[in-house]
Amino acid sequence: MRKIKTHADIKAKVDSQKWFYSNTVKDHFFKPRNFLDGTKAEKYKYDGLGLVGSPACGDMMKVWIKVDKKKDKIKEMKWATFGCASAIASTSMLSLIVSENGGMKIDKALKIKPQDITERLKGLPTRKFHCSVLGDKALRGAINDYFRKTNQNTRIVLEGARVIDKETNVTDKDIEEAVLEGAYTLQEIQEKLKVGVSNKSCVPEVEQLIKFYNEKYFGNPSQ
Repeated sequence: MRKIKTHADIKAKVDSQKWFYSNTVKDHFFKPRNFLDGTKAEKYKYDGLGLVGSPACGDMMKVWIKVDKKKDKIKEMKWATFGCASAIASTSMLSLIVSENGGMKIDKALKIKPQDITERLKGLPTRKFHCSVLGDKALRGAINDYFRKTNQNTRIVLEGARVIDKETNVTDKDIEEAVLEGAYTLQEIQEKLKVGVSNKSCVPEVEQLIKFYNEKYFGNPSQ
């Protein structure tokens, strides 16, 4: 009998410790739901399109949505990515969450957090958590695209970035991404971004943001 080789990402190691994936993650990775390949994507009729990329691991994500305009619900979500197992499984699960039971109200879909996705997946390795944000961000982009196309401009959700350290031009979004990539303390953030190293006056705000993003994404003020 031929031995089937396990995908490299499922057996990945960091610091000599294995990343353990739940059976749900593996199921969605090997059998992704609502995935749209290149040929079908060209012919797919959609109401909104979102595209995002992650500098953390080079993942790119596309999300297409179809909307029930009368009920203001997402009736279908398709997606495509060349990302890792966590990105694929997370977006596959997200596509089910927003379309199950007749579809999710758009306003409710905009409130989906990465934790909602990881809970349904029975968890993700901490250092792969940032991958679950890809589909979430692409979905919001697709919803905003739908709002623009239907002249619902007042409903568009803008996500701006605010400069925290003027000497390094580090923004709150940079700090958010760093936390998602595994930098949980001030020391780790400073090693990664050099924020507040020269400009000490911004350190209290940096610490507040680190605490905020740790609570937002991991449920704890610190790791």
